[in-house]
Amino acid sequence: METIAHAMHVAQSLDIAQCATLSLGQLLFGDRDELFYRNQEGYLYLFKYGIISYYKIPETTIKQIKSQLKEFATGWGVSDFEDSIPLKLTTNPVVKRVKTNEVELKEDNQEGIRLTLMHLAQSVALDYYANLSEQIMKETRMHTTNLELHGKLDIGGKKLKRHIGHVLNINNQISENLYIFDSHEVTWEDVSLDYLDQDLKRLFDLKERYRTIKEQGAIIKENLSLFKDIMDHKESSRLEWIIIILILVEVLDLFIMRMIY
Repeated sequence: METIAHAMHVAQSLDIAQCATLSLGQLLFGDRDELFYRNQEGYLYLFKYGIISYYKIPETTIKQIKSQLKEFATGWGVSDFEDSIPLKLTTNPVVKRVKTNEVELKEDNQEGIRLTLMHLAQSVALDYYANLSEQIMKETRMHTTNLELHGKLDIGGKKLKRHIGHVLNINNQISENLYIFDSHEVTWEDVSLDYLDQDLKRLFDLKERYRTIKEQGAIIKENLSLFKDIMDHKESSRLEWIIIILILVEVLDLFIMRMIY
């Protein structure tokens, strides 16, 4: 039977420990970062970076689950990024088959389903972070254009520091939540699952998309480092002028005092 596996970004983050207190089905795997369930309808996967993925669960049930998760979410509904792929479960002895637009697994291959839902969630996360990265890239480009046209920055002080903090925070989230180049623990002792893991990464083009985001982040950090150096130089020059003016005032004061006395 073929149906669709879905993943959607619902929040900036989910409190996994609190989500674990909900009755969402039989917990097949859980740690501080993710929860993987099976219930009478299908499979549900929750991730701390605000994404849920699911298979064979009706939309009405998903709406109920989302209403329950909202209480334990930060930044609920910040985006509408989602992705899906046909997932076919068969009774054939084929362990896995990843096609251009479809994944086929044995119907009892729970770890294969888990891998598919996990990589689908990673694909949505990449879309979300790529969008954030592009927004910051545009903002940074505006500042560099102003620097080129007018020879000075249009951002500085607290505003620049907040901008730098925002960029660093997003880079940290990407590093913490995306494990594109790591093999999942379920693949370490099962060659067929390892092949499935690699095939899914190629299917969703995860590695190349991750590299693009990281390269953009490196460019943005380089630009912000330059902005900071310019700001520091400006502050240093201002301090030098203040010192020079104070020295001049002191010299003038000494000169006037001598003239008087």
